[in-house]
Amino acid sequence: MPAVPALTGYVVVDLSSGIAGAYCTKLLADGGASVVKVEAPEGDPLRGWSASGAAIVDGDDGALFSFLACSKHSVVADPVADAEFVDALLADADAVVWSQGPGAARHPDFAPAAVHARHPHLTVTALTAFGLEGPWSDRPATEFTLQAWSGGIVGLGRGTPDRAPVYVGGQVGEYLAGAYATAATLASRMRGGGELIDLSMLETAILGLTYYPVSYFEMLGRPWRDARRLTVPGIARAKDGLVDIGCGTAQQWFDLCAMTGHVEWIDEDSPLSITQQANEKAEELYAWVADQTVDEIRDLATAFRIPNAPVANGANVEKLDHYMTRQSFVVNPRDGFTQPAPPYRTTPGMLRPPEPAPRLGEHTDLYRSRNSIPGRDSGRSATGNAIPRTSDGLPFEGLRIVDMTTFWAGPSCTHLLAMLGADVIHVESTRHPDGTRLIAGIPVTEDRWWEQSPIFSGLNTNKRGLTLNLQGDTGRDILKRLIGTADVVVENFTPRVLESMGLTYEVVQAIRPDVVMVRMPGFGLDGPWRDNPAFAYVIEAAAGISWLTGYPDLNPFEPYSVGDPNAGIHALNAILLALEHRRRTGEGSMIEAAMVDAALNLAAEQVIEYSAYGAVLQRDGNRGPAAAPQNLYLSNEIDEFGRSDSWVAIAVATDEQWSRLRCALREPEWATMSGLATAEGRRTHHDLIDEHLSAWCAERTRDQIVETLWGAGVPVAKVLQPHRQTEIPQLTFRGFFESVEHPVNPTTPHSTLPFRSSRGPERVHTAPAPLLGQHNHEVLGELGLTQDEIAQLEADGVIGTSPAR
Repeated sequence: MPAVPALTGYVVVDLSSGIAGAYCTKLLADGGASVVKVEAPEGDPLRGWSASGAAIVDGDDGALFSFLACSKHSVVADPVADAEFVDALLADADAVVWSQGPGAARHPDFAPAAVHARHPHLTVTALTAFGLEGPWSDRPATEFTLQAWSGGIVGLGRGTPDRAPVYVGGQVGEYLAGAYATAATLASRMRGGGELIDLSMLETAILGLTYYPVSYFEMLGRPWRDARRLTVPGIARAKDGLVDIGCGTAQQWFDLCAMTGHVEWIDEDSPLSITQQANEKAEELYAWVADQTVDEIRDLATAFRIPNAPVANGANVEKLDHYMTRQSFVVNPRDGFTQPAPPYRTTPGMLRPPEPAPRLGEHTDLYRSRNSIPGRDSGRSATGNAIPRTSDGLPFEGLRIVDMTTFWAGPSCTHLLAMLGADVIHVESTRHPDGTRLIAGIPVTEDRWWEQSPIFSGLNTNKRGLTLNLQGDTGRDILKRLIGTADVVVENFTPRVLESMGLTYEVVQAIRPDVVMVRMPGFGLDGPWRDNPAFAYVIEAAAGISWLTGYPDLNPFEPYSVGDPNAGIHALNAILLALEHRRRTGEGSMIEAAMVDAALNLAAEQVIEYSAYGAVLQRDGNRGPAAAPQNLYLSNEIDEFGRSDSWVAIAVATDEQWSRLRCALREPEWATMSGLATAEGRRTHHDLIDEHLSAWCAERTRDQIVETLWGAGVPVAKVLQPHRQTEIPQLTFRGFFESVEHPVNPTTPHSTLPFRSSRGPERVHTAPAPLLGQHNHEVLGELGLTQDEIAQLEADGVIGTSPAR
């Protein structure tokens, strides 16, 4: 019997337009939900979109729309004349996804609060730039300006100091917001729905493009990065193409020195960071890379266990051997171009194979002629939910998670579970603590230096901490006893690590048959790259995200951020599908949530544009296909580091916004040229516009620029240093940061969730990140161990509360 998709019978009305809402509902449709897209008579603007500017024939749809709309239905409705029809769809649904746009979403009767008031059974998920309420709620914004406000443009020191900083290309923030919206919607389902979820795309950008900068700055008194510098070697040019080589740890730097024939560079006592040491040797490293082929470099780096990857783009990505082996791409079922496979894989299968995207209004007559939505669970009332509504407890209360993850991708997934009520037990080893404990630059001579990492603190609040030495049978036996009490087990090692311990899914399933086991390897559980170490930067290069980041005359820049949290939020979505499958069937499951599969979906537009139109999308500094002009402009201010390096981001996404910009500038003669009235004309004359906007901004402060342009309705932003996020009044209004007390560290602001719910919680952080082994006695006692047995484990080094020497 074929598998039944996990969300079969779950009905979602899609009142969104744009990528974020479309990606949210695509993930729901992939999971088996019945998604009804309500469109204005002119259709979703995405139907006419192509990032490369390819002509979309009348009556046809853009390829990106065809990808994002797979397995959905389309109905056309006028928000006034067809209000009763739309309300009937909502009454018969479980959830609605809303974003600002044409059609019903623009009408006050179908605003999120109004829909929630009329249909209190629904989960209403609203995606906006800043949130539905607050001082910035009605301010215009684009992906580009949100990256600027988030601090993501300068946050990780990307780029070179002699040029403007650059944004992460490819509209990644839209996809991130969509993935978070999916998780919020499915979390609501777990407590029976009936709530308004208010998601802020600024906040998803903060979580996806910056690395807990406020906590870092407040706890340590210094920013994560205070200047732009190239990652060395990073993305470099070999004999026959581009290759990405990275060093995320000191050991990887030492191995790189040995690999390139420079063991004399290894200095374990150097006062310099590995980044500084690598920059000192940049010329020699680049020369070495230039003298090898990509394959030669990658073979060597893999042998030395140094993170590495080819640099993918739309033209080459589907031909890379790893993706061909893993069948990472599939054929679009309607239009025949290439698109990424879903971002996670499940055993047993619980995803729906993609079905053709609908033509505009294709299903209107079907829905007008029926009393209920096709695909709804039989026997359910129109407003009845498959999951009974619970009290206002948190969505994941009652779930126990065994968290065997480290660094960023895995802990970000389990952190979301912990913040929404799950009992998350973070398993570390005194020999191998979580890697984020080790990257704060705290001297090992300081007392309890391993407890002072802002990154570990930011990723692990609300969790309990257990240490176990898993190199021996005793520690593994205890872990198995713990797994026997768990609903979900999550790990993000390379595949060989768990396999060498004998902890395969079959072993875990034998312990707890209904367990959900989640494996988050960088490159997947099979394929030629499966054992390669993976950090965000090589994942971004291998997926194509790096290709679109940087200047056209330079090698691409590594975003160095989005690969990890993107993997985490996609893994969470897979877990929620698996938990729904378990609720329906009683079966456990194995989830393979490879980082690179999630990243390929984030970069989907590149392979889609190439296979559909033959267009290779290119990086273009801070210009982009969604707005013209779009760029960074230098103000007249000196920044907090004493440099003339204070920028603003301006993006004109519509002709109306261009008119508003002209008005705000008081109609200068250059701006009234007839050729600038259209987006195509503004792209043609972008250099001219940049010249004049640069001159105008150079005479003003950032506050003056923002006040003038934002007040006129033009998307604009300060390019914020990320540790200044707490200065954003909108984040203060929404309570995005909460102060967290800690037994070792000072009370410090911590970021929370990027969405607020009408059902709470009022406060997200209920406990600080655990000290190493803090809950050993508590957790082991729950497993039935006596105090004498626990003391013996301490004496034998199986558990502990400080790193082993």
